Amino acid sequence: MVTEAVRGEGGILTNIKGERFMERYSPKRKELSARDVVARSIYNEILEGRGTPNGAVYLDITHRGADYIKTKLPSMYFQFLEFAGIDITKEKMEVAPTVHYQMGGIRVDPETTLTSVEGLYAAGEVACGLHGANRLGGNSLSDILVFGRRAGMAAGDYAKSASQRVISEEEVKEEVARVLAPFNVTRGSNPFDLKERIAAAMWRYVGIMRNEGDLKRGLEEIRSIKEEATRVQARGHRAFNQSWVESLEVWNMALDCEAIISSALARKESRGAHTRSDYREQDDANWLVNIITKLRDGQMVQEMVPVPKLPRELEEIVERE
Repeated sequence: MVTEAVRGEGGILTNIKGERFMERYSPKRKELSARDVVARSIYNEILEGRGTPNGAVYLDITHRGADYIKTKLPSMYFQFLEFAGIDITKEKMEVAPTVHYQMGGIRVDPETTLTSVEGLYAAGEVACGLHGANRLGGNSLSDILVFGRRAGMAAGDYAKSASQRVISEEEVKEEVARVLAPFNVTRGSNPFDLKERIAAAMWRYVGIMRNEGDLKRGLEEIRSIKEEATRVQARGHRAFNQSWVESLEVWNMALDCEAIISSALARKESRGAHTRSDYREQDDANWLVNIITKLRDGQMVQEMVPVPKLPRELEEIVERE
C-alpha cells in the first residue's frame, strides 16, 4: 500500500516508455491531481499497453535523494525494503490502482444511523450517503467520530426502551444449522477459490473504467459464483478454522458484488469515482439520484431516489467556498 505522500513529496509517474504520462491527463497538477484522476490515468496507461509486464506503472522518488526520502517517507522506505527487497532511494516502485474505500453501503438515517433493520445502527465506511460519489481524502476519522457517536447514543436509547424479544428454541436450531452447514457439504466449492474468482471478476469487469458489455459479463460471473457459494465446503475442525469463516463470508461477498454491478449498470453516466467509458459525462438532469438496492422475494430490485436538497444553512457554506 503506497501512501499518497510519495506523490506529495515529488514522486513522478512514468510508463514503460519512460513518459511522464500525467502531463497528458492533468498538465497543470500532474501527479498532484486528485487520486481518482491519477488512478484513472494509471489504469488507462495499463489498458493501452504502456504498463509494465506486471500490469503497473512506475513511481519514482529517487531524484529526491536518500536522506530526504528516509526523513520524509521512512515507512515507505522500510516497507519496500523489507517486503519487496526494493530500495526506493535507488529504484522505482511499480504501482497500480486498487480498492480503497466503499462509497456506497447501508442506507441509514443521518441523525441516528438507524438502518432498515430494527435495532441495527451503522456508521463509518459501511454506511452510505455522507461522501457522495467521491470521498475527500482524510475525512474517514471525522466520519467515524461524528456518526459513531450518533450510532452509540441512538443504540443506547433503543436498548433502554426496547422490549426484549423471546427467541424460540426452533429459531436457535435453525441458525445453528445455517452456520454449521458448510461442514455438512461434501465435494463442495472451496471458499478460498471462490473469493479469488470474485476478486478477479470485479477487477476485470468492474474496475476503474466501466462499460455495459464488461459489466454484464461481470454480473453473469458473479451470479455463477453466488450459486456455487450455496454449496461451499468448510474443511477441518471448527477451532480456528479460516475456511469456515470464508465459507460464511463468500456468499455475502457475491451478493454485495451483484448489487454493485447492478447499480453500475443502471447508472448510465460518469459521476465521481464511477466512470463509464460509454457514458463519459455527468448527467445531473437524469441521474442526480441515489440507487437503493433491495432484495425482494430473492430478486435484486433497485429504486431511484432523488438526492435531497441541502439544508439552506449548508448551501450557504458551499456558496461561500
